[in-house]
Amino acid sequence: MRFFLKKADRILKRSDFVELTRVGRRVYSGVFMAVVAPNRAGRPRLGVTVTRKVGPAVQRNRIKRLVREVFRLHRQKVKLDGDINVIARSGAARLTNHDLRQAIEELFESVPRQIGG
Repeated sequence: MRFFLKKADRILKRSDFVELTRVGRRVYSGVFMAVVAPNRAGRPRLGVTVTRKVGPAVQRNRIKRLVREVFRLHRQKVKLDGDINVIARSGAARLTNHDLRQAIEELFESVPRQIGG
């Protein structure tokens, strides 16, 4: 079992984000939204989007770190070979780290259920 994220495990190109937004299905969970679609990589890939509406850079970076950390630790629970773009909504910056972790874990658990995977 691997506990690190390779570059291939992340969505990095703008074109991939645009395509995912175009064809993906949206899953909502509290202060997060996920856009999910199948990919050809054969494993789950993660993208994280946190806009300036959420808060200043320190808070946005904290949220991105926590999303990547939860994905890294719970990758085996995400029973989906597809791309997942987690988008933080405006209330995310006000939550504690513990509450953010719980919200992210709930989102990752609900993704396969919502899209029938």
